[in-house]
Amino acid sequence: MIRSIGIVGCGLAGLVTAKTLKQFGFDVLLFEKEADIGGVWSASRRYPGLTTQNPRETYAFADFPMPASYPEWPTGAQVQAYLETYVDHFGLRDAIRLNTEVLSARPLADGWTLATRDAASGTTAEHRVDYLIVCNGIFSIPAIPPFEGADAFVEAGGHILHTSQFTDVGLARGRNVIVVGYGKSSCDAAVAISGVAASTTVVARHLIWKIPKKLAKLVNFKHLFLNRLGEGLFPYIRIRGFEKFLHGPGRPLRNLMMGTVQFVISRQLGLKKIGLEPSGKLETIARSTVSLVTDGFYEKIAAGEIGFHKAEIASLRPGEARLTDGTTVPAGVIVCGTGWHQRCDFLAPDVLEKVTDGRGNFRLYRSMLPVGVPRLAFNGYNSSFFSQLNAEIGAFWIADMLRGGVTLPSDAAQNAYVDERLAWMEARTDGKHSKGTNIIPFSVHHIDELLREIDLELPVMTRIKHWFVAIDAADYAGLLPRLLKRHGFSGASSTMARGRKYGSA
Repeated sequence: MIRSIGIVGCGLAGLVTAKTLKQFGFDVLLFEKEADIGGVWSASRRYPGLTTQNPRETYAFADFPMPASYPEWPTGAQVQAYLETYVDHFGLRDAIRLNTEVLSARPLADGWTLATRDAASGTTAEHRVDYLIVCNGIFSIPAIPPFEGADAFVEAGGHILHTSQFTDVGLARGRNVIVVGYGKSSCDAAVAISGVAASTTVVARHLIWKIPKKLAKLVNFKHLFLNRLGEGLFPYIRIRGFEKFLHGPGRPLRNLMMGTVQFVISRQLGLKKIGLEPSGKLETIARSTVSLVTDGFYEKIAAGEIGFHKAEIASLRPGEARLTDGTTVPAGVIVCGTGWHQRCDFLAPDVLEKVTDGRGNFRLYRSMLPVGVPRLAFNGYNSSFFSQLNAEIGAFWIADMLRGGVTLPSDAAQNAYVDERLAWMEARTDGKHSKGTNIIPFSVHHIDELLREIDLELPVMTRIKHWFVAIDAADYAGLLPRLLKRHGFSGASSTMARGRKYGSA
């Protein structure tokens, strides 16, 4: 019998998984290596200028809206405060063990033994749980390139750090700073740094399309990309319904829509003028992620306040960096927005052999269940437009499975599913699938598949509405009470009402 559940990580996925499983009668225990909750929103990892890419109504939990007083794109500190309130509201505080790193997880015949270490005292402990859910996410281990000459650069007083480690803009004050990368974190950091640094230079290998918050300064991007039509513009692994028209007889219309948006973005941002228009078409955003434009970034490049080199760092020397384009740039601080390692080092080697393949790709049925590994699941192990909503619906799926509602296919069928998905991800992303965890831009498709499998679809009219307007997480609030009732639990309605009261305060 499964009663106790250990959860690794107290970010979005860990918290919503714990809250949901607690409502289904399970005892939960959460382990977080940082001093506070929040995952990527933790104070220990927030770089200056961090905000959400999503408007607040698309980045909240279904039954607990963000405060109406929050701006449309909340700051990192506001998201973390929202999660703190979520923890207290749903009574999770006593189940959380902060400053507690999971060193190892060993499978037993009827559960798991977790070895942990307290960050403050260094003491270790063991915990026995019936079931283990990994929620530390794909953004937990920073990846920093091994620059040639790095040791001498640092010995001379230089600093090399990841954007998640760049939590104090004062480090850049009066210094020459190079920001490596062109994703949102790199551009956010560059704008913040440019206000205090002696010089700020962005170095990036590739140009990607970035989306303004408002196209033509009128249309909020959420109504173009954060709905079913936005996803439908890209061919899914299984094309159904109206999408058959968009990628069949209606493809000229689809191409016209994509071309028009691309033209508007390029003109609005002045990309040709500053030499930063990507060579590929806008639809290449489906290969990795949609990166929102950082306020002021292109204006600062146009004004010369931020330098830009389409290159890489070839080597470092004390006080400077030599780039692959032949230039030498003064540098005292290197800030790397260079991605993350997707690993679970605490899992036993024999378990990892089943969880991942020889290339490190995660082999997870429905992005959550490793094939042939009893009493182990993952949640939040996907890169998504709607991270919190994917994790929340994932928690519903796990709860239904643990209560006997989901009938899993055979191991062979699960492996076939994983094989097909990995091959499709590899092809459509040019290998940029974050070790098999990238579901962008098909977040809603993924949610739909999970809901169908637990027989918990949205009303037809709501799904139709989602074709034309941005998806509001609150539209999914009625699903959990239905699932709880199906399994003989109650009390969700009053919980949801209190959540709505907080959200409107």
